Amino acid sequence: MVSVKVSKELKSRMEEYRELVDWPSEIREFIKKRIRELERQRAVEEAAKILEKVKPSPPGTAAKLVRMDREGY
Repeated sequence: MVSVKVSKELKSRMEEYRELVDWPSEIREFIKKRIRELERQRAVEEAAKILEKVKPSPPGTAAKLVRMDREGY
């Protein structure tokens, strides 16, 4: 369970839309979306760290591999 404090003004404004908006559901969905965004960001950062450690292939490697594939090796 998570509690959120909001100002009295905001609470009264939320009350005006209580019939139209399921506030707890909205808040849960926002939290889920934000967590997915943060997880993606972390995955990108981790991938970048891994890629920093990878040495680049020597020039001509791609062409050599394509040629080998075409020749059936």
